Amino acid sequence: MRFTKMHGLGNDYLYIDIRDMADQPDSVWSHYAVLMSDRHFGVGADGIILIARSNVAPVRMRIFNADGSESEMCGNGLRALAKWLFDRGQFQSGQAVETGAGLLYPEIVSQEGGRARIIRVDMGPPRLTRQDMGMTGQPDAHCLEEPLDVNGEVYSMTCVSMGNPHVIIFGPLWDEDIMAKRGAAIEHHPLFSRRTNVHSVEVEDYTHLKIRHWERGAGLTLACGTGVAASTVAAVLTQRTARQVTVSVPGGTLEAMWDEATGHVFLTGPAQEVCEGTFALR
Repeated sequence: MRFTKMHGLGNDYLYIDIRDMADQPDSVWSHYAVLMSDRHFGVGADGIILIARSNVAPVRMRIFNADGSESEMCGNGLRALAKWLFDRGQFQSGQAVETGAGLLYPEIVSQEGGRARIIRVDMGPPRLTRQDMGMTGQPDAHCLEEPLDVNGEVYSMTCVSMGNPHVIIFGPLWDEDIMAKRGAAIEHHPLFSRRTNVHSVEVEDYTHLKIRHWERGAGLTLACGTGVAASTVAAVLTQRTARQVTVSVPGGTLEAMWDEATGHVFLTGPAQEVCEGTFALR
């Protein structure tokens, strides 16, 4: 199986073009996501991304996490997908891509030698209801700075969906050990029927955020595009920052904006290709 390894700020995925392949059941891709993502016995990645046929757009993106579960959307993954297509002459800036969160429209902001460098993604509008988050409770209620009890510790959380669910907790940035412990517990909290992504967010000032991520199905990651988008929305809703912010994550820096006119969230940042290879099927 041919693959291309790519990353956006260290959030790495193995891209597999299945447009000319025979259809396979999801269980097959779940199986190979686990095998290929293993950083000791596989290639190593946060998951695999399938480049698939679409009936509503030129291409469809499907994401299978390192644990084999399927995710609706990944902002870093979408930027890297746009680069993969653009670098191979298969993408025009602003073209639609079908995702689990709907149609999204990446734009090539800068290129060099025919290769995309900086990509801007319209992540669409945030969803704010408990139903959107897959949370228990009143379906149309919002979750803003609501207490969350996790093993006797209480955190103040704000919840935002960018097509996939996110819990944002503001305060001093958690280190990796604390993030892993608390992130895993919150991901599997019974309040969230579909599990959830978790983000520790520190406000540096009115235009700067620092974030550490725990991704549903992948664990600690160096970056999470939908998490950056959700955290930006949460910071604006709780009057902590401006609508346009610079966001530092372990893998680098992104520019995020929650546009007041359209209600959409935009992310701008780099994507890189690492290597191509062949995985031995087993």
